[in-house]
Amino acid sequence: MKIWGEIPKVTEIYGKQKSVGKVVKTHPAVSKEDVVAISNNAKDFQTAMKYIKEIPDIRQDKVNELIERYESGNYNVKGREIAERIVRSVFDKKA
Repeated sequence: MKIWGEIPKVTEIYGKQKSVGKVVKTHPAVSKEDVVAISNNAKDFQTAMKYIKEIPDIRQDKVNELIERYESGNYNVKGREIAERIVRSVFDKKA
């Protein structure tokens, strides 16, 4: 296949290449340090949580006292008191 006509104009497109200027001078990259600032409230909260975690979930001295009272027969609780406390705890959790 032969193409006649404006071939020189097609070759001019490929002949013209844009020159890109070279970078003369670069500045060295400066790294920045990450900084974390914790507020005084957060520090107080962190300290409080640390001490709360150290408190045992079970107060063994209270458990031992109740066991002793139960085994000696001095631990008498009325069913009505238990029911009232259960109901009260349920309503307190909902509020």
